[in-house]
Amino acid sequence: MTVTGYLRDKILYINLSGEMDECSAAPARAKCDKLIEENASVRKIIINLSSVAFMDSTGIGFLIGRYKKAAKLSIPLLIEQPNFAADKILNLSGIYSLIPKAE
Repeated sequence: MTVTGYLRDKILYINLSGEMDECSAAPARAKCDKLIEENASVRKIIINLSSVAFMDSTGIGFLIGRYKKAAKLSIPLLIEQPNFAADKILNLSGIYSLIPKAE
């Protein structure tokens, strides 16, 4: 799992690519948390999932953890461009009631 981030217009964009599973979650979590902590004054955070090739329940836990971290800082978190398979898992889990899709 590769995690990259950039700022634009006071919005933190976090791009994930690769497979989100038990093996890749810990390093991705650490990198995302560091990006969030270093950019605590942003208006919102958008996590882009367009390059995530595989996601299991670990990915749901990962997203909920980043949501909680952002919520403690009063920063809205959104999900952007999940591929078909990830979108299906996220819909079934009901995560969009907690973390909406970016428009």
